[in-house]
Amino acid sequence: MNVSNRMDHLEVLRVKLEMLKREHRDLDAAIDAMQETGHLDALRLQRMKKQKLAIKDRMAVLEDQITPDIIA
Repeated sequence: MNVSNRMDHLEVLRVKLEMLKREHRDLDAAIDAMQETGHLDALRLQRMKKQKLAIKDRMAVLEDQITPDIIA
């Protein structure tokens, strides 16, 4: 993989990461709003929290791809 393709690939990963971060924040806000208003649908709340955790896991994978571990 040449340098240009590597940079393009990293840029794509960064964009995907930003999209996931935005989605994570949106879910967090929706969960907070649901809890504050008292309109609790336990099943929906559980699904939203599970989705938020899955997004967090995907974010961690992308972050590892963007900044791989360097063995010193």
